[in-house]
Amino acid sequence: MTAGFGMWDYVVFIAYAILILGVGLWVSRDKKGHQKNAEDYFLASKSLPWWAIGTSLIAANISAEQFIGMSGSGFALGIAIASYEWMAALTLIIVGKYFLPIFIEKGLYTIPEFVEKRFSTNLKTILAVFWLALYIFVNLASVLYLGGLAIETIMGIDMIYAIIGLALFAAAYSLYGGLSAVAWTDVIQVVFLVLGGLITTYLALNTVSGGEGMLAGFSKVWEAAPEKFHMILEETNDNYVNLPGIWVLVGGLWVANLYYWGFNQYIIQRTLAAKSLKESQKGILLAAFLKLIIPLIVVVPGIAAYVMVNDPAIMANLGEVGVLNTPSVAQADKAYPWLLQFLPTGLKGVAFAALAAAVVSSLASMLNSTSTIFTMDIYKQYINKNASDKTTVNVGRISAAVALITAVVVAPLLGGIDQAFQFIQEYTGIVSPGILAVFLLGLFWKKTTNNAAIWGAILSIPIAFALKLIPIPVFEPWMHQMGITTVLTLIIIMIMSNIQNKGANDEKGIEISKNLFKTTPLFNIGSIVVCILLAVLYSLFW
Repeated sequence: MTAGFGMWDYVVFIAYAILILGVGLWVSRDKKGHQKNAEDYFLASKSLPWWAIGTSLIAANISAEQFIGMSGSGFALGIAIASYEWMAALTLIIVGKYFLPIFIEKGLYTIPEFVEKRFSTNLKTILAVFWLALYIFVNLASVLYLGGLAIETIMGIDMIYAIIGLALFAAAYSLYGGLSAVAWTDVIQVVFLVLGGLITTYLALNTVSGGEGMLAGFSKVWEAAPEKFHMILEETNDNYVNLPGIWVLVGGLWVANLYYWGFNQYIIQRTLAAKSLKESQKGILLAAFLKLIIPLIVVVPGIAAYVMVNDPAIMANLGEVGVLNTPSVAQADKAYPWLLQFLPTGLKGVAFAALAAAVVSSLASMLNSTSTIFTMDIYKQYINKNASDKTTVNVGRISAAVALITAVVVAPLLGGIDQAFQFIQEYTGIVSPGILAVFLLGLFWKKTTNNAAIWGAILSIPIAFALKLIPIPVFEPWMHQMGITTVLTLIIIMIMSNIQNKGANDEKGIEISKNLFKTTPLFNIGSIVVCILLAVLYSLFW
């Protein structure tokens, strides 16, 4: 085995790239006699079936931050990091039942558009600017950085060239085709993503077991590192500050999950593009089931790598290649790229295609949503209210290109960050509490006023920073900071709303009926099954 690619690896990877570009450009083509309009470009003509929505949700979500960052966290702290994935399954069901019916009923293009309909244009603009900055400087930049790190580690290509290559690949079909190209290629991306992830997991566990197979390897990993298989960390654990014990289940992680899956444009956009609400909810349910297996392909390999690195006999069998870029707790994000070195020729190409699929699909989704927010909430609001469909689509493409170029410049500056997945969650957590508070009260409390919502969104950020700076142990875990910031923001908005409206309902308050939240027997049964599986998983790994 060598660390580099063999001929068949290149063949597999090039075939994957041609397939994605071909499908992306084919579905992007303009139908004869039809000029692509805003609904076509930003919402895929509202034609997505449930299976495309479900797979696209996962492809948009699973990126380098999971493959590289979450595997790194698995290496450093173990299975506990899987809470992000397993709790997301439950969150998706909540979003499908209680949030989506309202969003789809209002015919939204963007999440900020909901803010305008419920509150005001001013608040919509504030949140749109928040999101644009977050997507470009945190999400896009970090995905490019982690993808570049993987390519540099595996293939020896300089990181800046790897970053540029990934950016050009994502741009090649997503800028032209919009959400339709992104969503339909995501179906293919998920196949590569899951297949490549399972191959890497099998290889790692098989190596640990000395060739006795995956189950024997899992058993040996459990025996060698039992401390890595606890979902609920004790306060004495060095990583308690990142995953604070039982509070992960009942505290701040709910803020991150509800914000991400319910009010994050590049996630929720594909559900808004569904043929119908029922189709969208079926897609949500598929994504929830897929979420349950994601830790197998992103967390378990990191734990296996930890066992391999700390077993002299295994390292001796790996020979000189095993020494290349060996991960450590201080450099945990090297774990997944390090494992890919040991795949045989051909399969290495499949696994690398999976990693590329994760990076490129997320980049494409983020780019499309960034351009949607800028075009629909900034450009059409303040620059050209009467823009034609052709102009609107072109502005979407140009704004996506500008966002991508900016992220390419910023990405290399993220070098040296340990456990990048935790970094992304922590700094997204400065913005998410205020946004979550505004949306929850805007959706479900009719007394919420526009001024209160604006002040809540603005004040949530200094509150979040203040909690980071206050040297009190209870505030140290950033999940606690998120939870406390959300509660304080909710209180601020409720007090100001009551003072302003003197307890009366706001004129833009949403009328909610029981019929709005009715779901099909299929959705209800599927949701119960997901909850049972979650209970089993948490009981097994408590």
